Amino acid sequence: MDHKAKIGIIGGSGLYELGLLAEAEPLTIHTPYGPHSPGLCTGRIGTTPALFLPRHGTGHTIPPHRVPYRANLWAMHTLGIQRIFSVSAMGGMNPKYRIGDVAVPDQIIDWTKQRNRTFFDGPNVVHTPFVEPFCRQLRSVLRSAAEEVGLRCHEGGTVVVFEGPRFSTKAESLFFRDALKADLLSMTAMPEAILARELGICYATLAVISDLDAFGEKTVSASEVNEVMRRSLPALGETIERAVEAVSRMAPCEECLPPEGSPYRRST
Repeated sequence: MDHKAKIGIIGGSGLYELGLLAEAEPLTIHTPYGPHSPGLCTGRIGTTPALFLPRHGTGHTIPPHRVPYRANLWAMHTLGIQRIFSVSAMGGMNPKYRIGDVAVPDQIIDWTKQRNRTFFDGPNVVHTPFVEPFCRQLRSVLRSAAEEVGLRCHEGGTVVVFEGPRFSTKAESLFFRDALKADLLSMTAMPEAILARELGICYATLAVISDLDAFGEKTVSASEVNEVMRRSLPALGETIERAVEAVSRMAPCEECLPPEGSPYRRST
């Protein structure tokens, strides 16, 4: 297949198993940062060429703190991807959220401790503006697509990204909610978002409220999170298909380009 895709999807292997990507063909890209997550495929979503990458690998074998984020984003950059839609399970901390809702967050607080967060390790030093960590154009498209599908979608919200793979303690959750004013908890949104920005790739996340963190009636469990995601898959797949179709007709975004001095200039 001729790799003409400009749009990439990063999500769970369930989206691939759903048949979201038609005419799928596997790809392996060698990167300066080691191997990317297994399962990278090229194909099409509807009539639009697209790439799909399960961030945790096929079969969900890579924990969040071991995801090869730099290799994943570099592989997509090498293949010419200009826009990335991410789909991710997140804990909901906002009292307006219900399990099974979706949100399109607009801010991030990075609480991770041991991840490689940049491509600029020197000697080329670039300070990347990151005031708006998610692409506004992609956020708008995701929100509209989710609402068209009938999902209960929340606009905006702050994501706190913590290391994982464990869930947070109650004290941590109270701190995130009350001191940091967080709405969502994620184990994967960073450094994906900043690495995409450094490469000039537009990036936005569709967050699925898979649990209510320490504030739910039951203790959070991985099996329940997986079950919420499984039930959500058909609607998520339709949302992504609509979003990909909509954005494929739009002019390239000019807000997510790397700053002056960056060697990563996106071609239009």
